Amino acid sequence: MTATTADPAQPAHLPSPTATATVAPTTQDSTPHGFLLAIVGGAAFAHLLNDMIQAMLPSIFPMLKANFSLSFGQIGIIALVYQVTASLLQPWIGFYTDKHPKPYLLPAGMCMTLLGIALLAMAHSYPMLLVAAAVVGVGSATFHPEASRIARLASGGRFGTAQSTFQVGGNTGTAIGPLLTAAIVIPHGQPAVAWFMVAALLAIFVLYRLTTWVRHHGAAKARGLARGGSEGLDRAGVVRAVAVICVLMFAKFVYIASFTNYFTFYLIERFHVGVQTSQMFLFLFLAAVAAGTFAGGPVGDRIGRKAVIWISFLGVAPFALALPHVGLAWTAVFAVVIGLVMSSAFAALVVYAQEAVPGRVGLVSGLMFGLMFGIGGIGAAGLGDLADIHGIVWVYGVTSFLPLLGLATAFLPDTRRKARVS
Repeated sequence: MTATTADPAQPAHLPSPTATATVAPTTQDSTPHGFLLAIVGGAAFAHLLNDMIQAMLPSIFPMLKANFSLSFGQIGIIALVYQVTASLLQPWIGFYTDKHPKPYLLPAGMCMTLLGIALLAMAHSYPMLLVAAAVVGVGSATFHPEASRIARLASGGRFGTAQSTFQVGGNTGTAIGPLLTAAIVIPHGQPAVAWFMVAALLAIFVLYRLTTWVRHHGAAKARGLARGGSEGLDRAGVVRAVAVICVLMFAKFVYIASFTNYFTFYLIERFHVGVQTSQMFLFLFLAAVAAGTFAGGPVGDRIGRKAVIWISFLGVAPFALALPHVGLAWTAVFAVVIGLVMSSAFAALVVYAQEAVPGRVGLVSGLMFGLMFGIGGIGAAGLGDLADIHGIVWVYGVTSFLPLLGLATAFLPDTRRKARVS
């Protein structure tokens, strides 16, 4: 076996621990040949089901607010409990599974989500709502690092495409969740939340099949592919990249949180539409987010991660600034543009971080998804308090400036250039 037997589609800079003669066995044994659509698609479908369930929670906030006489601040605390629970666990799970892969955590985590749905359907007090949100958060935390690892393992070197396909499954589920909530839960009340247990059971089956594939494929292959993106950044470069990514994630997910948690309230207060109509507008935004996420990965594979990040932030800024000052029809149009353009950055940010710190796919994925949930949760709570004080319309005026923080992209090191030189 020689180096000429390696798959030409694989990156030429795959690392070798010793001599050139060892490159061929490492590449052939460690890397799946080609983009495994069935596996990436299975992970994306499980992500759809997982995030469809997660999206149900903020979609019933108006109903919970009325049923339990909650303030915006209390609604924000529910979002905070769910998202911070998820965010705190994900990096630790990713760190552990980098060294000790545990694919069975995928169906086990979905069992936690199943329990959380049952608790939410039966909740009769505010503390019980918080417990249900926390349990659902634990389920989400166990899902993302391992599922993201599977998508990368099956990428065949097309890391951005695999990550965006995986992520678009989640975004599609997030878009479908409010529609199902409007059709099933809102007309029939809180006990109808239990119908989402069907989705959790289906997800458990899909994740069990993926777990079987991963066990057959082998942990060594997963570790081999995880090292295949680039040689990474030096310590100073990693510190700078992490700082910039935190700024970008803050801008992106606080702004996104203003839509996912409060867009319905904004539409109801400013334009006096009904709850179901506001859910349709939220669906348009979330569907645009799904489309933008899917486009961002392949484009990033072609033109580079930084270019996609630049476009996603500065391209959306004019529409974000104009949104609080337009009528209902243009609000729908601008919300779609904002969702489409801004969401294209997430796959690029995840793969950029994976390339900056190769060999730590679980940890990096856990940190990125953890930042997403944590920043989103803190942002939701903070925005809820601001809405109680100043009103939801005022909040949208302030958050419209967040995309301008995308100027921090100028300070990101270029991992693509480093990979090519090496």
